[in-house]
Amino acid sequence: MSDTDAPSVLTAAEGPAVQVENPDGRGQYVVVCEHASRFIPAALNGLGLDDEAAQSHAAWDIGALDVARQVAMSLDAPLVASRVSRLVYDCNRPPEAGDAITEKSERFEVPGNHGLTDADRDARVREIYLPFRDALARTLDARSGPVTLITIHSFTPVYMGKPRDVELGLLHDADSRVAEAMMRIAREHTSMRTELNAPYAAADGVTHTLRAHAVPAGLPNVMIEIRSDLIDSPEGAKQVATELVAMLNAAMDGLSGVGGQPTRGDQNRAE
Repeated sequence: MSDTDAPSVLTAAEGPAVQVENPDGRGQYVVVCEHASRFIPAALNGLGLDDEAAQSHAAWDIGALDVARQVAMSLDAPLVASRVSRLVYDCNRPPEAGDAITEKSERFEVPGNHGLTDADRDARVREIYLPFRDALARTLDARSGPVTLITIHSFTPVYMGKPRDVELGLLHDADSRVAEAMMRIAREHTSMRTELNAPYAAADGVTHTLRAHAVPAGLPNVMIEIRSDLIDSPEGAKQVATELVAMLNAAMDGLSGVGGQPTRGDQNRAE
């Protein structure tokens, strides 16, 4: 089946799969929120989910977009955010990943993801993942100076029936500079129980955005995971964002040599 024969996912009226806010921000950061939305395009008939599943953490990272917006505003940074539920396509996974289009979350089956054809999968990659990937790449390429990539996520207080004590996770892939620098000073900026590479780590396949967009270009980067019960209100999201901004700025000030790292555009020109 050709691209023109493949089923369409998003209509023009439903808008693009990705949004870029404050694209001309002059700060040294780019903020990303891959799981910002629980929107499911009409063509997918709600993926067969009931209301509980469609509104649950399975469909999006609760509170993450609110935090990401506050962080981006405070840092005068562009924000690149998905506008489509991760149950349609998880923009923090490459197309070859088995959980890029998951058939089952922790608690919920996703009937609309069962029995997909290659054309179905290709359509979601083409209409959801590639626009997100390309928007982030363009945003990074447009930066004129050193840039640090930050991705913002949230996680549930209980997973597989077990409570999680960690409240703030600082994750890294091959480049641990920013995560470790933030970890060293965490107690000075937040009372949240903070851990490195928790509740997930790169081995769990969660660092695709860092691996695809930051590590190859030598850009400092960090993936931030926040327990969702701390940011499920505007007040909580604002408080956590304020603490994160202070922690990020202090960590970056303390990192020797980060200012000399290449921008993505510089790296591309050097190749």
